[in-house]
Amino acid sequence: MKAIEISRPGAPDVLTLVDRADPVPGAGEVLIRVTASGINRPDVLQRMGAYPPPPGASDLPGLEVAGVIVSGDAEAMAAAGLSVGQRVCALTPGGGYAELCVTPAVQCLPVPDGLSDIEAASLPETCFTVWSNVFMRAGLQAGETLLIQGGTSGIGVTAIQMAKALGAAVIATAGSDAKCQACLDLGADHAINYRTADFAEEARRLTAGRGVDVILDMVAGDYIAREVAALAEDGRLVVIAVQGGVKAQFDAGLVLRRRLTITGSTLRPRSVDFKGAVARALRERVWPLIAAGRIRPVLYSVLPAASAAQAHALMESNQHVGKIVLRWTPEAAGA
Repeated sequence: MKAIEISRPGAPDVLTLVDRADPVPGAGEVLIRVTASGINRPDVLQRMGAYPPPPGASDLPGLEVAGVIVSGDAEAMAAAGLSVGQRVCALTPGGGYAELCVTPAVQCLPVPDGLSDIEAASLPETCFTVWSNVFMRAGLQAGETLLIQGGTSGIGVTAIQMAKALGAAVIATAGSDAKCQACLDLGADHAINYRTADFAEEARRLTAGRGVDVILDMVAGDYIAREVAALAEDGRLVVIAVQGGVKAQFDAGLVLRRRLTITGSTLRPRSVDFKGAVARALRERVWPLIAAGRIRPVLYSVLPAASAAQAHALMESNQHVGKIVLRWTPEAAGA
C-alpha cells in the first residue's frame, strides 16, 4: 500500500510518500480501504516528535479515516453492527495516512446518510473528542452555556454545532472578525475576537455577570486564570490541549467559592472499551443529527494524499476554518 511516513521529526516536509506492507487486522479489528484521512493537531505534534504513538499503534500518523471495510474479525464486526463492504468512518490509534488502515471494530461508525467519504473522514476525531469531554466529562446540559476557545478549529466547529443541536447556548472565541462571523454562521450565539477583547470579561457581560457553565479549552497557559474567572457557580473547565503552555496560575479562592471543576483529558491513550462506549453514544445521539443536517461537516481544504506536507503547513498557519482532509485515490496518492 501507499502511506505517508514521518521520515524524521521536523517540519512538514519530513512527511514522505512510501510503500508499506499491507497491515493485517487482529482480534477485534477491521481492515479499512481508506478513501480519505482527516488531519488533526495531534498529527502535527507526532510529526514534530512531541506526541509518540501509544504502544502497539502504527508509527504512521493519522487518527481518523473513512472508507470501506475489506476484512476483519467477523465476531467483532457482528457485535458492532458492521459488515464487509460497508462504508464507515473510524477513529484509529494511528496509521490513518495510508491506503489501508487497521482499527478496532468498535471505533467504527457508519458513514451518515447523505455524506461523502471525504466529509465523513472529518468527523471521528472531533466528534469523539467533543462528546467525551463536553458531554461526558463536563456534563453539559440543555439550557447551559458553553464557551469554546478556538471556535473555527476542527474541534471548535464540531463543538458549536453539537452543543447548539443539543440545546445549549454557545459563546465562541476566534482570532479575527471574519472567523468570529464564521462561528456565528455555524450557530454560535456570540463570538468574541480574543485579539481585541478580553474573553473573560465579555463572557461575563454576555451572561449578565453570571458566567458560563462549561469551557472547552485548547490553550491552557495563562488562559486558565481568566477561564476560572469566567465560570459560573458549579462551572466546569475542560482542558484538551496546551498550545499556550503547561503551567498556569489562577485564583484558587474562586474555585472554592464557586465550587468549580478543572479537568482535562487526552483521547488517544484511552482504552478501546472507552472509545467504543463513545462510539455507541455518538451513533445514538449525534449521528441522527448529522443525517438530519443539524450538524454538518465543515471542510476547509481537501488535498491529495501526496500533499500531506502542504496540509500540515496549512494547519500550522491557523488560516483554516474547519477541517483539512487528504483524499486517497491512485492519482491522489501519487500526485
